[in-house]
Amino acid sequence: MRLLRTILILLVLLLPAGRGGAQIVNRLNVDAPTFERYAWGRMQQFNESNLALADSLYALGEAKANIKYKCLALSLEFPVRFAQGDYDAMDRAVAEIKSLTGERRDSRAFYFATLHEYCQYLVHIGRASDAMLEARAMQRPSDSEKRPIGKMYSYRIIGLIQSYRENSYLAISNFQRAARFCREANAEQDLPNLYILIAQEFIKMKNFPEADNYCTQAEAYQDFFPGIRIKALMTRAYLYDESGRSDRFWDCYRKLSEDPLYSVQAGRDERFEMDVCYLKSLGLFNEALQKADSLSVPKVRYGLKHGIYAAQGAYPSAYRELNLLLNEKDSIYIKVQNEDLAILDAEMNNAQLRAEAEHLRHQNQNTILIGFIVMFAIAFLSILVAQWQLRENLSELKSKNNDMLRARRAYQQALDAKEAENAVKIRILQNRKSNSFSV
Repeated sequence: MRLLRTILILLVLLLPAGRGGAQIVNRLNVDAPTFERYAWGRMQQFNESNLALADSLYALGEAKANIKYKCLALSLEFPVRFAQGDYDAMDRAVAEIKSLTGERRDSRAFYFATLHEYCQYLVHIGRASDAMLEARAMQRPSDSEKRPIGKMYSYRIIGLIQSYRENSYLAISNFQRAARFCREANAEQDLPNLYILIAQEFIKMKNFPEADNYCTQAEAYQDFFPGIRIKALMTRAYLYDESGRSDRFWDCYRKLSEDPLYSVQAGRDERFEMDVCYLKSLGLFNEALQKADSLSVPKVRYGLKHGIYAAQGAYPSAYRELNLLLNEKDSIYIKVQNEDLAILDAEMNNAQLRAEAEHLRHQNQNTILIGFIVMFAIAFLSILVAQWQLRENLSELKSKNNDMLRARRAYQQALDAKEAENAVKIRILQNRKSNSFSV
C-alpha cells in the first residue's frame, strides 16, 4: 500500500501543475526515462541508495558523452554526502557541476537551483561565507543575462544567511524579494518553499499569527507538491511547540511519523530536532538530551539542550549550554561573515538600484516618446480639422458666389428684357409719328 502511494505521489510530481510547472523540474530537458529515474531519486534525496543511482547515471553520461546525465548524477550525490557528513565529497560533486554548467546558458536554471540547494547545506553547517560567495557567483550571470530566476535564488541565499545570523527581519525582507523575482520568473513552484522560510522566521520572532498565515499560503500548494505538505506540517509543529499548544504539536508529530514522505523529504538532523521537541514535550528529558547530542550542528545542539535543561529546572546546566551557544554566535568567524555579508548586501542593493534606475530611465524615454506622438497626433488632427473647415468655408463661399451669379444673370436678363421692351415701344411711337405726318 505504501509503495502504491509513493508511486502515485511520483506521478503527481512529474505532471505539470499549472503555470508554475512541477516541483521536480526537468531543467536540463533530458529524455523522459532518464528524468523519471532522476525524479525518483530526488524524492528520496538523502537516501544512500541514491549513490548507486548516481553512479549509474554518471557512467551513462560518460558512455554517451552527455554532460547532462553527469550533472543529474552529481546533483543526486551531493545531498547524500551532506547527510553522511562527508562535506569534502559534497564540495567536489558541486565543483564538478559548476565546471560542467558554469558557462552554458542552456543549463542556467539547473545551475541556479543546484547552487541554491548547496548553499542551504553550507549555511546549515556554519559555512555562511562560502554560501555568500556562491550568491555572488550567481548574481553576476543573473544581472548580465537579465534572469530573474537567478536573482530569486540569490536573495533566497542571502535570506538563509541572515536567518543563520538570527536577523529575522532582514531574512524576511530578502525572502520577500526572492518571492517577487519568483513571480517575475514564472517559477511559482518555488513560492511555497519561500512561504515556509518566512513562516519559520516569524516563529523565531514569536509572531505566531503571521507564521500561521504563511503556513496557510504554503499549504495551498500541497495538492500539487506533496513535499510541501511535509515542510508545512513540520513548520506548524514548531509553531505549536513554541506557542505552547502541545496537543496540536503532538497531532502534527503523529501525522509526520505516519507519512512515508517524511523520512525521505526531511534530513536526519531535521527529524532528530523534531524528536527532541517531542520528547521534551512529554517530559522525557534524558531521552531528549541523548537525541540532541546526536545533532551535527553545534549551534542547534546547544540551543536545544539549553531549552531542555531550562524546562527540567537544571539551571546551571542550562546556563552552561547558553554560554556555549553565545560563544558559537559571537565567534570571530561569524563576525567576518557579517562584514562580508554587509558588503554583499550593499553590492546586491546597488545592483538592484541600478536596475531600477535603468528601468525608470526607459520608462521616462517611453513617456517622452508617447508625449511626442500625442502632440504630433493632436497637431495632425488640428490640421485635418482646419482643412476640413476650410473646405466647408470654400464650399459655402462657392455656393454664395453661384447664388450671386445666378441673381446677377437674372437681373441682367430682366434689364435686357426691359431694354428690348423699351426699344419696341420707341419703334411703335416712331411709327405713329410717321403716319401722322403723312396724313
